[in-house]
Amino acid sequence: MNAKLSADEGGKDGPEVPEELRGMRFLDGGRFFMGSDRFYPEERPMREVQVDPFWIDETPVSNAQFSLFVAETGHVTLAEVAPDPKDYPGMDPALAEPGSLVFQRTRGPVDLRDYSQWWSFCLGANWRKPYGPNSTIVGLEDHPVVHIAYEDAQAFATWAGKSLPSEAEWEFAARGGLDRREYAWGDDLAPGGATLANYWQGEFPFENRNVDGWERTSPVRFYPSNGFGLFDMIGNVWEWTSDWW
Repeated sequence: MNAKLSADEGGKDGPEVPEELRGMRFLDGGRFFMGSDRFYPEERPMREVQVDPFWIDETPVSNAQFSLFVAETGHVTLAEVAPDPKDYPGMDPALAEPGSLVFQRTRGPVDLRDYSQWWSFCLGANWRKPYGPNSTIVGLEDHPVVHIAYEDAQAFATWAGKSLPSEAEWEFAARGGLDRREYAWGDDLAPGGATLANYWQGEFPFENRNVDGWERTSPVRFYPSNGFGLFDMIGNVWEWTSDWW
């Protein structure tokens, strides 16, 4: 997971975009219908929301960007720190080592109420080793950084002189100017058969037909941008917002 970032309005009308706002888009804000009554319970109810003007990054934070942040600050992510068993009553002492959850396909259909069927704790997994201790981000520099906890996203945002967007800002940006549509591009998931985002294609979590060629993450500008010029506002990775939810 990683963070799209927002910054205070400023410099949008001048001939030069300030260095800290390059790679960002300025959105005028406005009223829109947030949420959905059709899908997950936490998205309900659909309601009309007002957002003020804000800036937001065009892409998720890439491995290359996060690498620069770590090089300059020495930041150690939560997944790189061994958990204290005192904070997790009943914890298996053998798991008191740094790591993170890694997705693995199942052999067949499973109870979709039990996420442990496809997410498992992997010792040694972190942003540098996204699939476990024998993996690397070499060749994935333009892919979004993963295994990022909320505190890591906040630290990156502070370093960049920005802030995490609110959930309302995020959804306003994700809709790309379309109101009450199912997806960032309209109501059809694959208009004309086109794959417009990196999402699971097949029966989850055991069959990924991999129509788009990406088994896991994809480069941050691989798919078309939405109506606001923003990328990966659907699919690819989960991203943090500032809201408690």
